[in-house]
Amino acid sequence: MKKIFITAIALATLGLTSCELDREPETTLSDTNFWKSESDFRGACNRFYTDLDGFWHDTRADDLNGGVNATSSGNWTVPATSGDWTNPYNRIGKCNNAIEKIGASSQTDAIKNRWIAEACFFRAYQYFELVKKYGDVPLILKPFDSTNNPEIKKSRTPREEVIQQCYEDLDFAFKYLPDIDKVSKDAEWGRVSKSAALGMLTRIGLYEGTFSKYHKLGSDWKAHLQKCVSAAEEMIREGKHSLYPDFQKLFYFDGEGRQNRENVFVKVYGPNDAPTITHGNSRQLENWVFLTRNAVDQFLYSDGLPREKSPLVIHDETSYDDIFKNRDPRLGMTLYQIGEDAYKGAFIPFAYHKGYSIKKGFILSQWETNSRESVDKMIIRYAEVLLSYAEALYELNGSITDAQLDATVNKIRERAGFEAKLTNAFVEANGLDMRDEIRRERLVEFVDENLRYSDIIRWKIAENVLPQAVVGAKFIDSETTTKREEFKNFLTDESGRLNGKQAYDEKDFYVLEQADTRKFDPEKDYLYPIPTYEIATSDGNVVQNPKW
Repeated sequence: MKKIFITAIALATLGLTSCELDREPETTLSDTNFWKSESDFRGACNRFYTDLDGFWHDTRADDLNGGVNATSSGNWTVPATSGDWTNPYNRIGKCNNAIEKIGASSQTDAIKNRWIAEACFFRAYQYFELVKKYGDVPLILKPFDSTNNPEIKKSRTPREEVIQQCYEDLDFAFKYLPDIDKVSKDAEWGRVSKSAALGMLTRIGLYEGTFSKYHKLGSDWKAHLQKCVSAAEEMIREGKHSLYPDFQKLFYFDGEGRQNRENVFVKVYGPNDAPTITHGNSRQLENWVFLTRNAVDQFLYSDGLPREKSPLVIHDETSYDDIFKNRDPRLGMTLYQIGEDAYKGAFIPFAYHKGYSIKKGFILSQWETNSRESVDKMIIRYAEVLLSYAEALYELNGSITDAQLDATVNKIRERAGFEAKLTNAFVEANGLDMRDEIRRERLVEFVDENLRYSDIIRWKIAENVLPQAVVGAKFIDSETTTKREEFKNFLTDESGRLNGKQAYDEKDFYVLEQADTRKFDPEKDYLYPIPTYEIATSDGNVVQNPKW
């Protein structure tokens, strides 16, 4: 039954449609043979959705591991070409073309604005991805289809100007996109709505505000944070969204569609009974990605205190499952415990991973389809809006009220059954830092949702976080079929050292990467290197990022 509209997307993108879109590439369609009807506009906009990134696992930070990566190992080099640059610009070109062609059509303003709004939303989405990675980027607002186009040779536009364009596009999108209830039926579900525009304004405002603040860019960081606050308050005031009551089921088929009011912006897959557009998330969880001890230690204990302060901490763990005792319930909803039905039967530590195996989002019935999974991907959910709102309030004011905490952080904790509340009195009484606790909530809530790396970049803490040892699970002989002999060269000694270097504070923990193998240069690594081809084709107008 799911998602009739996704078929239209597939046709419009892969083969276009037999009756309309197979005559010419979308970027070259002329006013005389296309861009006449609302059906034409819809078909063109369908392509924006398949261009959205699907399920992937960002292992560059300290929370996930899937092997050594070039970013944190310091082996990052300047590429000749990169999809990180070309893919967004190709997508922006489609958006610009749609905006121009729809705007020039003879349809009513109401019809034109509704579909231009979709193109504006996706243009903002893609430009934000570019700014996060590269900082200043060429701002191109006209169609372009070849390297001979003068637009391609533009110099880099200051990031502030690009972000302001994102805001303009999203404000336009919010004004003219339909309410989310208007796109709630299967045939329309997945199309962007006013809610998606507000969600993106919240995300961009928070990112740019904190990035500007902590990287000391000199821009008006408070204005960006206020953009985040205003968008979040508008979404809260509208009352169109709420938290899904079951945190665990949120990531399965139960959490699909408008019946889950936490969905703000999703990438649609399916249909479930005969999937044509699929992913392999469960297979990826099985085969290579897992949670680190670094992330596990961020989950609070049932008294609301972190590992370094709580008397409930179990030191010298005698079982893999000791990590779940007296903890935030989300830890047990995120990771497998011994004996739970997992990838190929009952879960056994170290059978698949050297760290902690992720249960969140794993669907056995989907795993059995061998990378032809069809559960939808949440790109923005309401919980992110609430936590972004809380963080923006604190960053703006240097404080946050208990009422605001109850409406954001504590509401999210309550949904998961975590009874410990975050209050100003609790923070003060226990010598905690409110900023750190709000940030901690993002890591815990959004495990494996690809927010962590962006967070440590905007907070300017990657230079402290990444050059640390990455630690996996504790090896306990009686609970695994793996022999200690296989791991003896990777396990910490009585004092938490490996090869004489401090890796953790307890023994028998598997060290995935030692600190001296991980690097992050704050002079250059906060931005990506621009591919040499892009510099060359711009006739040198595009200059390289500093130190690269």
